[in-house]
Amino acid sequence: MLDHLSVQCADMAASAAFYDAILAPLGGVRLMEPGDAIGYAIAPKPDFWIGPYRTGEGFRESHIAFTAADRATVHAFFEAGVAARAEVLYPPRLWPEYHPNHYGAFLRGSRRQQCGSRQPRT
Repeated sequence: MLDHLSVQCADMAASAAFYDAILAPLGGVRLMEPGDAIGYAIAPKPDFWIGPYRTGEGFRESHIAFTAADRATVHAFFEAGVAARAEVLYPPRLWPEYHPNHYGAFLRGSRRQQCGSRQPRT
């Protein structure tokens, strides 16, 4: 349903380092860097973008969930986030209230982005 998602970051260097770290275990890499934005994805086209904070006032927390291939990848995402000094909201576990096979971890990165990783529904 979504083609891409973009979030504004107050500190692009810190945000880029954070997303570089947590997206790598999921296979996500920087695919494009036009101007001052960075587009991440598993090739062929970026579907997650970060750019400098330019509009709006105040802080707006967001929740972004990235798909992981399996539970081991959820754990790799979680460990990369912890190593990148993300705040742990929930360690990897099964979340049956969402669906029977929803396995995920939740982190809060710099600038308070909530990031989760979950295993696809099977």
